[in-house]
Amino acid sequence: MQPHDFFLVILIVLFSARLFGEIFRKLSLPPVLGELLAGLILGPSFFGFIELSEVLKLLAEIGIILLLFEVGLETDLKRLMKTGWMSVFVAISGFVLPFIFGTAVSYYFFGFDIVVSMFIGGTITATSIGITVRVLQDLKKRDSLEGELVIGAAVLDDILGVILLALLYEFSSAGEVSLVHASKVFLFIVGFFIIAPIAAKVMAYLIKKYHDTNKIPGLLPTSVFMLVLFFAWLAHKVGAPEIIGGFAAGLALSRRFFLPFGIALAHDVKFSQKLENEIKPLVYVFTPFFFVAVGLSMNLKEIAWGEPYIWLLFGTIFILAIIGKIIGAMFIPLEMKKRLIVGVSMVPRGEVGLIFAEMGRVTNILDNVTYAALVLVIIATTIIPPFIIKYLYKDD
Repeated sequence: MQPHDFFLVILIVLFSARLFGEIFRKLSLPPVLGELLAGLILGPSFFGFIELSEVLKLLAEIGIILLLFEVGLETDLKRLMKTGWMSVFVAISGFVLPFIFGTAVSYYFFGFDIVVSMFIGGTITATSIGITVRVLQDLKKRDSLEGELVIGAAVLDDILGVILLALLYEFSSAGEVSLVHASKVFLFIVGFFIIAPIAAKVMAYLIKKYHDTNKIPGLLPTSVFMLVLFFAWLAHKVGAPEIIGGFAAGLALSRRFFLPFGIALAHDVKFSQKLENEIKPLVYVFTPFFFVAVGLSMNLKEIAWGEPYIWLLFGTIFILAIIGKIIGAMFIPLEMKKRLIVGVSMVPRGEVGLIFAEMGRVTNILDNVTYAALVLVIIATTIIPPFIIKYLYKDD
């Protein structure tokens, strides 16, 4: 591809992602689904204007790393501690139950092998904290008890999901489930999450110190972007997906993340806020490439939509994805309506579910039909819950 042709491709991808994202936002739907639709329309599923080239895949890879960086950056562990055991209970039950249900049904009922079954179960463990927070904000319920509980639970759900994703990545690489390898990877990840925040805080302190005297503009976004890429490389070296590095970097640099020994690093909230503000435009530029690439990678024309199998798989996983999130919320000491709100608020999968499904596809674990069924589940569980939450709050 000639440079001028590639520039046109970049322009079309960014423009279409923005256009459909805005349309979906106007319809009170998650903009991320608009970006996914843009990829479907541009790709082989509809018009075939753009092919998913290696360069676009690399841009999508940077996008997904920065997306997980933003998730880490927005993670607020204080919220998790504030709501105590209820958030922990909702998060763990909403993580464990969908994984067990999805894995067991895929393995015993649909006859998938264990690695495929675990990827399906893993995909429906996700909770999109961004979509949940947006709905609660729109309804002015973010600071309510159930709002704090949901956000706290979603924080822990994200952390557990990232660890599970790393373990599934190891299983996909080995082609089998090995407890020895899983234990090794788990220990590497735990060690990485312990060391990474310390290293990032030290680096942030050095960046701040140099930033105060530096006269050349652009130090912050450049330094943080380099830090994210370094952590992604380091994560790969310890046997985990590169996106783990992005998440760890975001978590470590978040002004909401505080370590007991962070006092020694002169934690500066104002500087952290400036850091967030300067790096986020970079996140917004690259993340659409990931979601558009997901759409470009699919060819809906190749799927036999008339076959009952795909709808049986979709329907079964969809029901399990909802039940698995709601069951745990039914045991917390709140009135029934608030229990339902908490449970339904944990259902949206959004971008986090797409990350699981996409990793399953690129590692050739998920075939085209299974991948399409999972994407349908992610779309359905992302679109429907906001309307249910708004209905449950209608009398407040």
